[in-house]
Amino acid sequence: MSKVNILESREEIAKLDKSNMLGSIEALADQVKHAWEETQKLSFSYPEEIRNVVVVGMGGSALGADVFKNIFMDTLAVPFEVYNGYDLPAYANKNTLVILSSYSGTTEEVINCVDQTIEKQTQIAIITAGGELKKIAEENNYPAYFIDPVHNPSNQPRMALGYALIGLFGLMNTAGITHISQEDIDQIITTILRTSENLGVETPQDNNQAKLLAFSSIERRPVFLGSEFLKGGLHVAANQWNENAKMFADFKVIPEINHHLLEGLKFPKSNALNHFFVFFNSELYQDRNQKRMKITQQVVEQNEIETISVELVSETKLTQVFELITLMSYAGFYLSMLERLDPSPIPFVDMFKEELKK
Repeated sequence: MSKVNILESREEIAKLDKSNMLGSIEALADQVKHAWEETQKLSFSYPEEIRNVVVVGMGGSALGADVFKNIFMDTLAVPFEVYNGYDLPAYANKNTLVILSSYSGTTEEVINCVDQTIEKQTQIAIITAGGELKKIAEENNYPAYFIDPVHNPSNQPRMALGYALIGLFGLMNTAGITHISQEDIDQIITTILRTSENLGVETPQDNNQAKLLAFSSIERRPVFLGSEFLKGGLHVAANQWNENAKMFADFKVIPEINHHLLEGLKFPKSNALNHFFVFFNSELYQDRNQKRMKITQQVVEQNEIETISVELVSETKLTQVFELITLMSYAGFYLSMLERLDPSPIPFVDMFKEELKK
């Protein structure tokens, strides 16, 4: 079967996609709806005033926090940081809400921070689907959102973003940090469903932006560019393409890259053959950043590197993030099909973890 046809045949896709990652992608709206319904049952009191928030998580379990931080960076009344490592920041204290996030509940970097939260007398909340972290939450009666991943058939943490992100929304609401509404959630669900209609297996390549992006990225290194509130969504896209398509994808953020990367495009000469830049444009960016996006694309093209523009069209910053995530989830999955790969297994990560245990 040709590379084009495999993307339009669920039967052929299923032969490669043994863990049903496509099912997880198609269920993102269901994850959001389910997680929101569950978080509405949460009711916690926090003993001290919360003056800053630290989320500790790795890989897919940290993606939701990065998305959250960048969506709400211009409205959050307290500092919000994401830590990817073994240690809490020195400033963490009784007025710090530490959220320990691990889908499996066994991530060693996250577990390592449990004792530190006790030593520093921080406030604690937990997001997990099970494992040791769930046990810790239950034994200590910590505020927690326990993920019931019925809409994540692949069981890959990176594909449970709807649960992780909306779970975080719920915990932030209970802490009084945010006031995310049912209307916000309804808009997210509508955006995901509307975007998915044009990206599914049954939509032909010529009318399917996700399939076109996948074909454009074959044997090249894609670089995703955006700005402001989309930074977390770009991180999700790169993460999923790394693990699902086994692709050395990366993301860059404007305006920061305008101060160094533009001079780094000239060499090696193979850049023009090996790279492919995807610009995510939004009318919700500040005017100066919209101008920067256009000029940056001109500079990339002057270095003979191919580019493509993706115009995000939903109405709010929140929905545009989910529009981007939906598009890039499908595109990365389709790329794995073109490469004839089962996207779920992560053999090098698994091998690394086993070696680390020795």
